[in-house]
Amino acid sequence: MFKAAGATLAPRRAPAAPLPVAARPMPRLLRPAAAARSAALPAARPARPLRQQRPLQEPPRAASGASAAGDKEPEPDAMKSIDLVHPDGFVSRRLLVFAGILIAYTCLYLNRGTLTYSAPTMVADPLLGLTKTDIGAMTSAFPAAYGISKFAGGMLGAAFSPTKMLAYGLMATSVVNILFGFGASVWYWSGLWAINGALQGIGAPACAMLLTRWFAAKERGTYWGLWNISTNLGGFLSPIIVGSLAAHYGWQWGMWAPGAFGLVMGAAVLFALKDSPEALGFPPVEPVKASDAAPAKGGASKTQALRDSMQEVLTSWRTWLLALTYFMVYLVRQGCTSWLIFYLLEVKGATNAAAAALTVSGLELGGLLGGTLSGVLSDASIKAAKASGAGQVGRRVQIVIVYLFLTLGVLAALRAVPAAAPQMQWFVIAALGFGIYGPQMLIGLCGAEIVSKKSVGASQGILGLISYMGAAFAGVPLAFMQARFGWDGYFALLSLGCVAAIGLLLPLVNARSQAQISAAGGPAKS
Repeated sequence: MFKAAGATLAPRRAPAAPLPVAARPMPRLLRPAAAARSAALPAARPARPLRQQRPLQEPPRAASGASAAGDKEPEPDAMKSIDLVHPDGFVSRRLLVFAGILIAYTCLYLNRGTLTYSAPTMVADPLLGLTKTDIGAMTSAFPAAYGISKFAGGMLGAAFSPTKMLAYGLMATSVVNILFGFGASVWYWSGLWAINGALQGIGAPACAMLLTRWFAAKERGTYWGLWNISTNLGGFLSPIIVGSLAAHYGWQWGMWAPGAFGLVMGAAVLFALKDSPEALGFPPVEPVKASDAAPAKGGASKTQALRDSMQEVLTSWRTWLLALTYFMVYLVRQGCTSWLIFYLLEVKGATNAAAAALTVSGLELGGLLGGTLSGVLSDASIKAAKASGAGQVGRRVQIVIVYLFLTLGVLAALRAVPAAAPQMQWFVIAALGFGIYGPQMLIGLCGAEIVSKKSVGASQGILGLISYMGAAFAGVPLAFMQARFGWDGYFALLSLGCVAAIGLLLPLVNARSQAQISAAGGPAKS
């Protein structure tokens, strides 16, 4: 538009900035409803700081544990219920590993019994001119060498591959058996059999390490018990295979055939088995901390791993309680296997040694059942107590205590069984094997779970060394007790061993495994 003449032009005003929606005046009729909606809205939450990222190897926190009123973290024990889902192919691969260690340890046990069942043929051979005293000289060095080897093998397991330890140990002991068949001197045979004992001790710690790496705690007892039957299986096959070959083809074949089979199986183990699921690209069976993982390769790291595992095991009072319990259990077990034949001959009216040996055979069969069932029962106990966060090791210890009380009762029943009832004696001795082989299996498993995975071999070494001291105590000291106080003294000492074992286990009835302690943020060792 045109402006009038002489009119002054007012400066143009900039347009005002639009008001925020919340600050604009609201129509009068809409104000009450808006106020009501505003009052219904919750107050704004303050921003929460971001959580620090956790290492991939630690167990993840459950997201469902958060609540609207404070987002509370789950308790540490809740992490025990976490199950890792493994990809396809893991189960079949793990069963291959289990079959490998089962067959390999059976072969080890078979190559351990070759001399025992070839010896009668050797003594009967007039060209050799051997006596029973010569056979005793050959076998005398085996137990001591075996106990020391089990300790050394367990310690070395912290720094070396358990698969290679098992495979090379089996092949080496097989070579010893083959070389034994070419000998013709008591000194030569005695030296070789001492070497065999030194090599045999490597197998058990290696198998223990593989079992703890491939099987989680909730199922480990079952598979540990199944693996434990390899000793019964080897003991069953030795007289059949070795005795038959020695009797029909000469004592040399009693040594050569198990040795050749052991060489083949050792090579198969070396190529088929792997140290852990991670070595094949699978996730671990249980969450582990980085500090508990296997040490890196290299001379310096192996030395440090060996020192760390020795320190953890030797300073653990829980491991020493289990070791002393093992001493008592092996005293009872070896006392039964070594002296029950004489008890049946002298007290229970066995007609001859063969009949007594047949009755004592129930010990091994009952032991096979008792050892296997103890693992299943302990796994079931752990699963039943999963929600309460009970100690996994303590649950297994409670099963061991029940077995020891059963053994006490069976020892009393064996004394009361009539001499004229050999069938009843067989069943009572089978029950005795059931009662004592359960603790033998479970204590080794408890020792493996009470330390970190890198120290499993070391714990098995300590337990093995102390247990064979108990087995040695069942020799001369137990024989002295029997000679001095008769069979009353014999049974009193075995019963005292059971009572002492129960007392040693009482402080561990609620013990947690090292995996539980680590998951709860506890110390690396205890």
